Amino acid sequence: MSKARTSPIRAGFVHLALGAYTVIAIFPVFLTIVNSFKDRGSIFRSPLQLPGPSSFSLVGYETVLKQGDFVGYFTNSLTVTCVSIFLVLLFGAMAAFALSEYRFKGNALMGLYLSLGIMIPIRLGTVAILQGMVATGLVNTLTALVLVYTAQGLPLAVFILSEFMRTVSDDLKNAGRIDGLSEYAIFFRLVLPLVRPAMATVAVFTMIPIWNDLWFPLILAPAEATKTITLGSQVFIGQFVTDWNAVLSALSLAIFPVLVLYMIFSRQLIRGITSGAVK
Repeated sequence: MSKARTSPIRAGFVHLALGAYTVIAIFPVFLTIVNSFKDRGSIFRSPLQLPGPSSFSLVGYETVLKQGDFVGYFTNSLTVTCVSIFLVLLFGAMAAFALSEYRFKGNALMGLYLSLGIMIPIRLGTVAILQGMVATGLVNTLTALVLVYTAQGLPLAVFILSEFMRTVSDDLKNAGRIDGLSEYAIFFRLVLPLVRPAMATVAVFTMIPIWNDLWFPLILAPAEATKTITLGSQVFIGQFVTDWNAVLSALSLAIFPVLVLYMIFSRQLIRGITSGAVK
């Protein structure tokens, strides 16, 4: 009886907390997109109001597309992000399969070692990374960013995917071996299709920090030809004068790919996050 009475109250608090978190998370995005369609004066006079006939302006988008190589910045970010996600998913899934499937000496220590990458920020090794890139001649190349982001994303990928791969039926894998499938065929044809929700979860969690990162592009690839979209947006921010129309427009365009990716993988993402909640 007490459970029946407290359950609606508890559910109400949960929904209230989720609603508050949603508002807090969406508000900056809403503010950025709305103000990107206003003239400079309206941004400061009424930042919370929707653009009207007197305040509507596309001058920010015109500035972004005319000044600065925004298409090039966007292409660089897209290239680095897609290649990094592909490598993280490929190597992370292969490492997770090996850790979850095969028992060998040091298996647990290897898994623990890889998990340490989640707790230790990669930025602590910025100096050593920069020295290594200088020594190999990879500074001001997209390859440098891909290598760093792949190393950054692998620990989380291995941690998530290994847990999912342990739930794949051993009978299914053994049946594949009896049928003559190689370990690679079992991995690609049997295991990977069953862990697609986890792969989508890893892809989203990997993409967001890569796409939004400013630190490593500023240090490893600051040249005009290798600037990413976040670093390219900084050209509109000056010491004394900042073109806020252009900055907000550039950020609005940068948000778009993340929203598209989430809409594509939202169902798989939710399944990947909640799949262990009912076990």
